[in-house]
Amino acid sequence: QVQLVESGGGLVQAGGSLRLSCSASGRFFRLSVLGWYRQAPGKLRELVAAVTSGGNTNYADSVKGRFIISRDNAKNTVFLQMNSLKPEDTAVYYCKATKLDLSYWGQGTQVTVSS
Repeated sequence: QVQLVESGGGLVQAGGSLRLSCSASGRFFRLSVLGWYRQAPGKLRELVAAVTSGGNTNYADSVKGRFIISRDNAKNTVFLQMNSLKPEDTAVYYCKATKLDLSYWGQGTQVTVSS
């Protein structure tokens, strides 16, 4: 079983920044596609950003140019740097690790952006 532990959420004013972290133990994490998802109240969970084991990234259109996903394989950690935050970024953010047909989720961390 792989456990993902997220941190870094909180309350920030619009225009501010936050950095989310997600750490796990084990080789599975280092070989996985790592993603950040978010779910706002009353909405479906959506992909925010993902990074492959080789470092290729992709982003939702709504966060392109504002968010940066990165990973440190030596520390089994994936980061999401969120800049120029908007009230519509308010959601619970989840980390996910996927390899082939296996995937694991973190417990989620709340991000609230005030206007």
